[in-house]
Amino acid sequence: MGTLYYGSQGTPIDINDRALAHLKAVIVAKLRRGEAFTLSLQHEDGSGRSTIWLSAAIPMRFTFQDAERPELNPQWLEELAESANLLGGITLVPEKLEAEA
Repeated sequence: MGTLYYGSQGTPIDINDRALAHLKAVIVAKLRRGEAFTLSLQHEDGSGRSTIWLSAAIPMRFTFQDAERPELNPQWLEELAESANLLGGITLVPEKLEAEA
């Protein structure tokens, strides 16, 4: 399980390592372009969902349990990047495997 530490207090948000690696790629690309946006996540315990505002002015740090970087799925990256451009921002959707596409 990976963690996104968000804000000046370093609030931890636990996210599966593989999903976090894909989110990191999309988040970093958007922030490099100076774009701010939202990220919506369902709570791990099923109790609801949260949305956070992401901008280059807000500190964040990504940590991963696994030392090896996973191979990124271009289709999933594209889907996440497209959602980042919508009014609702990035919504973490499950990865679709090739057989499911």
